[in-house]
Amino acid sequence: QPQLVESGGRLVQAGGSLRLSCAASGPPISMSAMGWFRQAPGTEREFVGAISRNGANTYYADSVKGRFTISRENYKQTAYLQMNGLKPEDTAVYYCAANFHPDYSSIYTTDREYSNWGQGTQVTVSS
Repeated sequence: QPQLVESGGRLVQAGGSLRLSCAASGPPISMSAMGWFRQAPGTEREFVGAISRNGANTYYADSVKGRFTISRENYKQTAYLQMNGLKPEDTAVYYCAANFHPDYSSIYTTDREYSNWGQGTQVTVSS
């Protein structure tokens, strides 16, 4: 099973940008679809976005559509979440997750579809 490690979270002002990274060790992430989720204090973990195994397909939650972009560099064993136009309501712990499935083009939007998770990175957006 791969290990996933997120990084890049920090305090940023509203309107700013951050790029989160998800570095994987173990099985190549080219074998997995990837997803990003977030959890704010007192709330349930929510879907942010996902990318297919081949990188051809992405899907985003309505709350981040047009502001966030997911990408991946399989040769670097890394997936990314580029976040622009950050808002205070984006404040949360952000998690990346992997779904090892043979389908190259599918994306997955619920946390129960993911078997491997990182430990999370804190993003705080000040107003």
